[in-house]
Amino acid sequence: MTGLKTAGKDDAGVWITLRESSVPVRALLAGVLLNQLGGFLQTFLVLFLTERGFSAVQAGTALGGYGAGCFAGVLIGGAFSDRLGPRAAAFASMAGFAGLLIVVLYVSNFAVLLTVITLAGLVGRFFRPAAAAMLSELTPPHRQVMIFAIYRLAINVGTTAAPLLGTLLISVSYQLLFWCDAATALLYAVIALLTLPGRPARGARPDRATRRAEGYRAVLADRRYCLFLLATLVNCAVYIQYVSTLPLAMKDAGLAMFWYSAAVSLNGLMVISCELLLTKVTQRLRIRFIVSVGFGLLALGQLMYALPWGVWVFLAGTMVWTVAEITAGPTMFSYPGRIAPEALRGRYIAGMQTMFNLGAAIGPVAGVAVYHAVGSQVWLWCAAASALGLGLALPGMRQPEARTGPSTTGPGTTGPSTAGPSPEAPAGQPIPPAQPALTTQPAAQAGTVPNLAPVAGET
Repeated sequence: MTGLKTAGKDDAGVWITLRESSVPVRALLAGVLLNQLGGFLQTFLVLFLTERGFSAVQAGTALGGYGAGCFAGVLIGGAFSDRLGPRAAAFASMAGFAGLLIVVLYVSNFAVLLTVITLAGLVGRFFRPAAAAMLSELTPPHRQVMIFAIYRLAINVGTTAAPLLGTLLISVSYQLLFWCDAATALLYAVIALLTLPGRPARGARPDRATRRAEGYRAVLADRRYCLFLLATLVNCAVYIQYVSTLPLAMKDAGLAMFWYSAAVSLNGLMVISCELLLTKVTQRLRIRFIVSVGFGLLALGQLMYALPWGVWVFLAGTMVWTVAEITAGPTMFSYPGRIAPEALRGRYIAGMQTMFNLGAAIGPVAGVAVYHAVGSQVWLWCAAASALGLGLALPGMRQPEARTGPSTTGPGTTGPSTAGPSPEAPAGQPIPPAQPALTTQPAAQAGTVPNLAPVAGET
């Protein structure tokens, strides 16, 4: 079969993957789900502030401040995770976020409130790159695509259920809503502190030149990875059109908003019910093949929206680009951690997450502007952008090299025994030094997974 791996092949499903994962990995996935189920602040912030007597403009400004904090928090969290370890980053993120949430309840001065909300967005996003870095460090390479599919499922289920739970809590009081949100964040902080392994000592403190070489400048020196980041930006900018341009196009086609809701619900249903099943197959295929299929189906789904065939075109197009999402999503989510040097894993992951957030911010503005200028031809532009994204992704992505399995003995143990491949430096510049290998248990034989300890129990 075209694109099939020849080594490290694995077709394990979700239950086998979870059963053979370490305690920290399962605890981390449970914590992500818990955190997403309690993620009420962004959804209900505008309603909460207007209920307290602030103007709609002030509420919108506060929501914008929260978004800006989230954007910066991902980048800072990536550096935090690399320097102090994912456990410290996750604990600081969730404990700090819980405290700031309670402050939001009792602050009445808008300037102070805006500052606190912005800080909540910033601190609350530290855990995203830390969580992904920890999943990558503690999961054998041939299981990482499936683990990240489960990670995405936890995020999607939590994000889908949170508004419903929030509505029930608001029926009692906003105080209950915020206290429950803070409680789930604090519980995640405790889970991180008790179950995630700490960062091993690195010896003497590196000098300034070494610290600079290990920063985001080193990530940018990896030219191939920068192409992947640009492809991620383009991909997200096209994908996000379903929340901005799609409802306008369906309304102008004379369709009731019920059909738009049906299309969005169809996407969510397919992702939650089908992604893990499809990942059982796609995890065995080569990265470039999967990404090519994903970008190709994304372009095809956008092109279908341009056809003048009524509601069925919109539903069918949504199904096609949803298949693109569940085909390539887990692979693209797992990719940064699989190819990053150990000392830069958090920053590599943060770079991808930042491009995703930036695409989500730019895409709706650009899409609506083009739609107002050219009408339904906007979908041709989206398809062309998908082709551009594929043109960036293919030379920008490389097949991850094999590395030895992770240590899984519990808190305080080290992560994987070796670093991933070093980023490619620009011509004439040295490659940033990789960290020395850590001593771990013997590596598993190729194609096998060690029998890991049983467990006790999205972003």
